Amino acid sequence: MKKINIGLIGLGVIGRGVLRILSQKRKFFKKRYNVDFNIAKVCDKNPKLRKKLNLSPKIFTTKFQEVINNDNINVVIELIGGINPARDIVLRSLNSGKSVITANKALLAQDLLSILKVASRNKSRIRFEASVCGGIPIIKSLREGLSADRIDSLIGIINGTSNYILSKMTGEGCSFFEALLEAKKRGFAERNPSLDIKGFDSAHKLSILAFLAFGKHVLQKDIFVKGIDEISPLDIKYARELGLVIKLLAIAKKSNKNVLEVRVHPTLISEDHLLASVGGVFNAVYVKGELVDDLLFFGKGAGQLPTVSAILSDLIDLSYEKKSIDLFQKGLIKKIKKIDDIRSKYYIRFMVIDKPGVLAKISGILARRKISIASVTQKERQRAKIVPVVMLTHDVRGRDIRVALEEIDRLAIIKKKTVVIHREEL
Repeated sequence: MKKINIGLIGLGVIGRGVLRILSQKRKFFKKRYNVDFNIAKVCDKNPKLRKKLNLSPKIFTTKFQEVINNDNINVVIELIGGINPARDIVLRSLNSGKSVITANKALLAQDLLSILKVASRNKSRIRFEASVCGGIPIIKSLREGLSADRIDSLIGIINGTSNYILSKMTGEGCSFFEALLEAKKRGFAERNPSLDIKGFDSAHKLSILAFLAFGKHVLQKDIFVKGIDEISPLDIKYARELGLVIKLLAIAKKSNKNVLEVRVHPTLISEDHLLASVGGVFNAVYVKGELVDDLLFFGKGAGQLPTVSAILSDLIDLSYEKKSIDLFQKGLIKKIKKIDDIRSKYYIRFMVIDKPGVLAKISGILARRKISIASVTQKERQRAKIVPVVMLTHDVRGRDIRVALEEIDRLAIIKKKTVVIHREEL
């Protein structure tokens, strides 16, 4: 029977789950896979956790160097998050010939390419299924199951916190801040949820998925990111009247052979699309391939047990000897398209003074920018001096809509900053 010695670094919620499930399922893994997963060393900076988790002094340490320098350890599982010292842990482990499992999306988004090069040079292996979408096997599907296909687009709901907030606002008509407070109470949002609600968590994950799908490592600075913190119950209400739903989407798609669009932003989609029905903290990734056509991956995108499932899946994968070090496709993408150059449909909500000539002024500016309007509706409010005007556009270049709205927002008739939301026909 093969024995795999594991060094576990980080005893947060996920790390403790790995310890517990590995202990519970150790006999199962021996019987099913003929491999013994042995926790050889456990590291956390909090020394009190040794007694709290009933760990032997022989295997517990507060110094990660004792894990990565241990020649008996075959696999290092890094679960501390952040960039430093996680980057040092991952690179030093790979340089020493150890395999690595990580759930660290921020690190991978920044350094994935260099990490893979270090792994290849040292004939080491790295797995990171848990870094995106929790228990949904999207990374393995892109890396292996779809390796013979050409991916045309990948569109996902990949942040459970934002999806919960938007779902609650849609279902109950509450404000963004009310939905965020409920998400915190239920443990779906961090104390500081800015990475989630401002879209950066989704951007980290999208960087990883874009590399796997298109062979292009996209840095965060090249991803257009806009969060959900400006979404109003008004916009959700008006969207529903139009048969549309607002979701925070992570989008990567080829606009032509060698150009890639990579963006994260609130998006209006048809209420009939499968992604529109993905509610609460669930995640989903919609993939369109040349051969497989449309695929939808759906499930729990976070939480202890789904994430542990992904980590243990990687562990089982690494227990098999493989001639191939790693299978990552090399893409032909030469350029990342800037948001100003991307053509899209838009939803626009103006808050205007209710008087004659308002629509003419707005329409004149839009026309000068060659922005074609698909529909326009003035929402009546009894005895209100300021009223919403909602427009849907045809395809328009991002630069044109941005410049036009900057000009419109300077008009005296505009009383609040104009809301603009992308619209995708999936």
